[in-house]
Amino acid sequence: MTYSRLLVRRSDFNDCRIETGDAPTAESLSDGQVLFKLDRFGFSANNITYVALGDTMHYWDFFPVDATWGSIPVWGFAEVLASKRDDVTVGDRYFGYWPMASHAVMQPSHASGHGFIDGTPHRLQLPAVYNQYQRTAADPSYDAAQEDAYMLLRPLFVTSFMLEDFLESNRYFGADAIVISSASSKTAYALAYLLAQRPKPRPAIVGLTSASNIDFVGSLDCYDQVLAYEAVESLDATARIVYADFSGNATLRSRVHEHVGANVVHSATVGMTDWDELAPAHGLPGAKPTLFFAPTQIKLRAAEWGPGGIEARVAGAWKSFMPSLAQWMTVTHVTGGDAAMQLYREMVAGRSKPRDGFTVSL
Repeated sequence: MTYSRLLVRRSDFNDCRIETGDAPTAESLSDGQVLFKLDRFGFSANNITYVALGDTMHYWDFFPVDATWGSIPVWGFAEVLASKRDDVTVGDRYFGYWPMASHAVMQPSHASGHGFIDGTPHRLQLPAVYNQYQRTAADPSYDAAQEDAYMLLRPLFVTSFMLEDFLESNRYFGADAIVISSASSKTAYALAYLLAQRPKPRPAIVGLTSASNIDFVGSLDCYDQVLAYEAVESLDATARIVYADFSGNATLRSRVHEHVGANVVHSATVGMTDWDELAPAHGLPGAKPTLFFAPTQIKLRAAEWGPGGIEARVAGAWKSFMPSLAQWMTVTHVTGGDAAMQLYREMVAGRSKPRDGFTVSL
């Protein structure tokens, strides 16, 4: 059985390669380890954010390779091929955070009928939310017919859900409008959707996007106003805004802050679809740009809402979100190393269309 994984050169994101070899076997497992065969995983601009922040946010540390090459984390489904634990059964299917590979060896801890936490030693210091694996047979929100949407958007949706919760719990920092960059991206759309469900009066939802995506973003029916990036200076500079930055584009961030000035009451960096335009944010007028890290808000709410509180709230919001998603997203499945490398390069170059979703098998 052959093992393959896609690796990215950490000093040059455009350089990737497929590494192949013999797959792990049941005989190669140590006590307590489990071998998984990855079935399918989602791939989107979110994975490019993992690449762009691989060193600073330790995304390379989840599935370490070496100082030169990194393994991109992906969200998807895998089945147990072999197990040296009595509480993880061969044939069971799990959703979680995997290397971009054909196989993975995990070391479950705290396993139950609902899932497990990967206890591989090097992951113990990393955010716990990424180390949790759900057994699909025990997940009330799992629907086999919706696996594509689940792997592509459920993790992103959790980020959007927690950001919307963070903003609402802070009463939107007194803003008159939430201005969202990269408005055509799936995570930005989920945030706009969740904001739009709040009863009025609420802040206006303003989407910033490329001119070519204006019609698409307008058709999503959750933005109160959609502006092309060229029209940023037409924002009402007298209105107080929260800037939710999903692009990471330093030039755009500066334009927003310079135009609105002190009326930028909060500035959250969430994603990095324009990863090649990244730059530190120094000396901008208005609120200092800060990184929104969903696991921090998850940890806070887990303590406040108690066991199962986050899961129940996210599941309810996800259920209402799914019908709107099905109206516009088209999913393409990619198979094999060469096709995966081509997709990766297309995504790095920003050539994917907002309606497109991709799933991959290696």
